[in-house]
Amino acid sequence: MKSYSLLEINEVLKGVIFGNTSQKITAPEQLEAACDSEISFIGNKKYEKLWQNSKACAAIVNEDISIEPGENRAFIKVKNADLAMSQVLALFEQPAPEFASDIHPTAVIDTTAIIGKGSRIGAGCYIGPKVKIGENATIYPNATILDESVIGNNTTIWSGTVIRERCEIGNNCIIHPNATIGADGFGFRPCSEMGLVKIPQIGNVIIGNNVEIGANSCVDRGKFSSTVLGDGCKIDNLVQIGHNSKLGRFCIMAGNSGLAGSVTLGNGVVIGGSASIKDHTTIGDGAIIGAGSGVTGDIPAGKVMLGYPAVEARDALKQWAILKRLVRDSNK
Repeated sequence: MKSYSLLEINEVLKGVIFGNTSQKITAPEQLEAACDSEISFIGNKKYEKLWQNSKACAAIVNEDISIEPGENRAFIKVKNADLAMSQVLALFEQPAPEFASDIHPTAVIDTTAIIGKGSRIGAGCYIGPKVKIGENATIYPNATILDESVIGNNTTIWSGTVIRERCEIGNNCIIHPNATIGADGFGFRPCSEMGLVKIPQIGNVIIGNNVEIGANSCVDRGKFSSTVLGDGCKIDNLVQIGHNSKLGRFCIMAGNSGLAGSVTLGNGVVIGGSASIKDHTTIGDGAIIGAGSGVTGDIPAGKVMLGYPAVEARDALKQWAILKRLVRDSNK
C-alpha cells in the first residue's frame, strides 16, 4: 500500500502547511468518508462546515479558508484545491493493467499495418489494412481499428472500442471502453417507393491531440469531409456527436448530451449533461449550455443558456420565478 508523509505530499503540491499531523497518509477520500489516515480537500468555503466531523488527518484547501485544522491535523493551503487534489490522486493512482507481451499472440494485425516503437496491442484486437499506430500507444484487449485509420503517439484505446475506417486520432488521447469513432451518420431521406433511403456517409472523423472520449460515446463520421474534434476536448460517457459537427479546442460535453449533424462549437464551449443541440447550429467561443437545455438556434460567444428551449440564463431564471409564483398563487 502506498503511503506518504504530509511533507512528501507537499513536496509535490508546493503549498503552505498549517498545523501538523504525525499520521502517514494512505489515501485520498471525501470529507464525510475519510478515516484518520486519509487526506481530503475543501475546494469551496461552503464545505468548511464538514471539516469538524471529518476524521481526515489532513486536507488540501484554498488560501482563503477561514477555519483552523485542529489538533494533530493539518491543512495544505494552495491557490486551487481542485487542481492540487488531482496531483494527490496521481500519487495514489494504481498501475495500469499489465501486458505479458507487447503484441498478444491472439491479436490479428494486417501485414500492411504499421505499428510504432513501444506500442502494445492486447488479446483479441483487430488491426486492419494500412492502419498506422504511432509510438507508445496502448490498445487494450478486444479493440477494433479498421482500414487506413491513424492512431497517434501515446494514445490509449480501451477495450471494446471500435475505430472505423479512415479515422484519425491524435497524440496523447484516451478513448474509453466501448466508444465508437466513425459510425455512419444518421442520414435518411423519405422516398415514395422505398420508404426511407439511406444517405451514404463517406467522410471520416478527425480527433486532435489530448482529447478524451468517455465510455459508450459515439462520434459519427461525416456525410462528406470530416467530423472534427479540436485539441484538448473532453467528452463524457454516453455522448452523441453527429456527422459533420466541428468542435473547437478545449470543449467539454457532459454525459448524455448530444449534437445533431453539422453543429459547430467554438473554443472552450461547455455543454451540460443531457443538453441537446439542433442541427446546423453554431455556438460561439466560451458559451455554456446548462444541463438539460435544448438549443434550437445560434448562440453568441460567452453566453450562458438554460432551459428548453434554451434562453439566456437570467431570462430563464426570471421565467422560472414567475411560474413558481403563479403556481403558489393558484394554490392559495
